[in-house]
Amino acid sequence: MNAKTTPKITLWEFFQQLGKTFMLPVALLSFCGIMMGIGSSLSSHDVTTLLPWLNTPFLQAIFGWMSKVGSFAFSFLPVMFCIAIPLGLARDNKGVAAFAGFVGYAVMNLAVNFWLTVKGILPTTDAAILKANNVQNILGIQSIDTGILGAVIAGIIVWMLHERFHTIRLPDALAFFGGTRFVPIITSVVLGLVGLAIPLIWPVFAMGINALGYAINSAGDFGPMIFGTGERLLLPFGLHHILVALIRFTEAGGTLDVCGHSVSGALTIFQAQLGCAETQGFAESATRFLSQGKMPSFLGGLPGAALAMYHCARPENRPKVKGLLISGVVACVVGGTTEPLEFLFLFVAPVLYVIHALLTGLGFTLMAVLGVTIGNTDGNIIDFVVFGMLHGLATRWYMVPVVAIIWFVAYYAIFRFAIVRFNIKTPGREVDTTSTLEKAVAGATGKSGYNVPAILAALGGAENIVSLDNCITRLRLSVEDMSKVDSVALKNLRAIGVVQLNQHNLQVVIGPQVQSVKDEMTTLMNSVQA
Repeated sequence: MNAKTTPKITLWEFFQQLGKTFMLPVALLSFCGIMMGIGSSLSSHDVTTLLPWLNTPFLQAIFGWMSKVGSFAFSFLPVMFCIAIPLGLARDNKGVAAFAGFVGYAVMNLAVNFWLTVKGILPTTDAAILKANNVQNILGIQSIDTGILGAVIAGIIVWMLHERFHTIRLPDALAFFGGTRFVPIITSVVLGLVGLAIPLIWPVFAMGINALGYAINSAGDFGPMIFGTGERLLLPFGLHHILVALIRFTEAGGTLDVCGHSVSGALTIFQAQLGCAETQGFAESATRFLSQGKMPSFLGGLPGAALAMYHCARPENRPKVKGLLISGVVACVVGGTTEPLEFLFLFVAPVLYVIHALLTGLGFTLMAVLGVTIGNTDGNIIDFVVFGMLHGLATRWYMVPVVAIIWFVAYYAIFRFAIVRFNIKTPGREVDTTSTLEKAVAGATGKSGYNVPAILAALGGAENIVSLDNCITRLRLSVEDMSKVDSVALKNLRAIGVVQLNQHNLQVVIGPQVQSVKDEMTTLMNSVQA
């Protein structure tokens, strides 16, 4: 079989792939946040006073352990990004890329430490000098805290070095250092030089991020709306992770002193306060960009839209679409994954999606105005209970159900009116939906519950696929010939949507089972090519 040439990616596609790599550390961060939230809330004075049976040495030791384990992601977040980016972007030898990511990040900070030492700034324990030069302890190294942005830049450089040198052939005398072994070697040299440049160029980056943060914060209560609406509008293009990372992990999301340390980024501030025994309550300036803003739409609005779509389906098709809509609601409310519902109306009624984005942004602003302070990342029922209810009335969690009910009614009314008035073809409104769904289910094979061989055939077969990957809900593919992709057949095989980015790249929206579909397809492709 002839080797396939991977098409050169555009800047747009690169940012999509970069955003996808963020999901690995963010998923761990979300889990660790829940661990910290449960551990800190159940060991707090207010909860143990209300529930005295929790105040036993054994249970408190468990809660303390949960808090300590959960603090891992917060403590090592930048290095996780620097490892995850080359790991996610590399096409081959991903383990080497990840290893080089750690090497590069450590060497970069050692080089910064060297520069600060030569300049006479280090060694010192003077808090004023350390703060003036933004010096923090990073992996046990006193260095300039470049935060997530510095880790992302380092990760991209490591990936570029990996792609360029992982197959390098050196002269026989140096052959031992060739190939994949050369990647961490060249990484050490290049990132060592980058570390020397950081003290000179980082103030410029910091000024840019601070300007973005000032622009958002100067918008007052509309700042969260701009963020929430923008994040939803970027989601179909896979670019929302970039905006989210800027707000969650950089100065654009605010800066606050927590337990004697300057912390930047909305989510970073929230998790630092979770782990700080001296903190009473959570900063409204940080939580207004976090879970609480999603809850009106995630816990109320989208379930209302799902009910409207169910009621607007043909009576004979309702039993068929009910399972699809219920699974979407469960994924949204319990898991905070909204694409299985959003992609049911995104392509058939883009105006409805824009209204949904605006209402999501309005939910962010309303939660901020009401003084709700519920953090974390997902906006689901787990965040509501763990970071809202378990932390007492101070979080004003009781406002969430009230607003969610209002959003439920608003979404239901808007969606039902629009679907009926403009005859929007949401699931179940087509005459032949029954037979289509029956054929798809009848042909389902494998653990995923999808007919993966048929999906592969609809993509033009294994020989048409250049690269295959996935994010939370979508298959991400590069193909040699886009004309061989049958979008109608993919939708008949229960794909929620098909997004063609250009002549070589597309995304197939599957839903929560996308990882199983991707794994089965990879196995099938390998057996075909063997």
